[in-house]
Amino acid sequence: MSARECVLVTGASRGIGRAIAERLTADGMHVINFDKAAPENIAEHETFVQVDVSDEKILRTALTDVTSKFKITRLVNNAGIVRPATIEKTTIADFQAVMNVNVAAAIICVQALLPAMKSAHFGRIVNIASRAALGKEERIAYATSKAGLLGLTRTLALELAADGITVNAIGPGPIATELFQSANPPGAPATQRILDSVPLGRIGQPEEVAHIAASLLDQRAGFTTGQVVYVCGGMTVGLSQ
Repeated sequence: MSARECVLVTGASRGIGRAIAERLTADGMHVINFDKAAPENIAEHETFVQVDVSDEKILRTALTDVTSKFKITRLVNNAGIVRPATIEKTTIADFQAVMNVNVAAAIICVQALLPAMKSAHFGRIVNIASRAALGKEERIAYATSKAGLLGLTRTLALELAADGITVNAIGPGPIATELFQSANPPGAPATQRILDSVPLGRIGQPEEVAHIAASLLDQRAGFTTGQVVYVCGGMTVGLSQ
C-alpha cells in the first residue's frame, strides 16, 4: 500500500483526467486510474487499472479489489462519453449508454468508497460535469447526464456533510483536449466561432481544470460543498459578442 494519500480518478489516461492525475501525483498523492486504456506514461505514483466503467459488474469487482489494497478517501468522477444528436435522432440506447458512464458509474464509485471515507470522517468527492449541463444543442443525452451529476453533487453534499465528506462539481467549458481538437480542428470556421464565444478569447487548458480539482480535493477545502465551479472562460456569465 502506498504511504501517500490515495485518490481514485476515473478516465485518467487522457484529456482532463490525465491532467488531474498528473497534478495530483505532483501534489504528493497516489492516483488509482480507472480507464479502458493505459496512459502513454504511467506515473511513478500511479496505479493503472483497466476498467470499463460502463459495465457495472466489472466496475464493482475492480472497486472491491482496490479498496482491499488502498485506503481511498478522495474520488474524481471524470470518465465520460458523448453521443451527439438532436432530440429527433437521440436513441434510448445512446441515452442509456451515456447515463451508464457519466452518472451510474459515479454513483457506484461513491458507494464503494464511502465506508473508508466515513471511517476516516473525511472525504473529498469531485464530479466533472460540463457547462453543457446549462444547455447545448445536439447534446441531449450528454447535457442531461451532466445536469444529473449536478443534482447528484448537491444531494450527496447534504447526505454526507455530517461525515466530514465534501462533494463538489466542476463544469468545464471548451477545453483543448484530444477529443475537442479532433472535432474542432484549429483554424476551422466552427472552431473560430467557439473561440469568439468565450469572453476570455481562448480555449481552456486541461491543467486549468486540474488546478480547480486539486483545490477542491485539498484537506483545507473543508467548508466548500455542494458547489459547481465553471471553468469556462466566462461563458456561463455571458457569451462574448
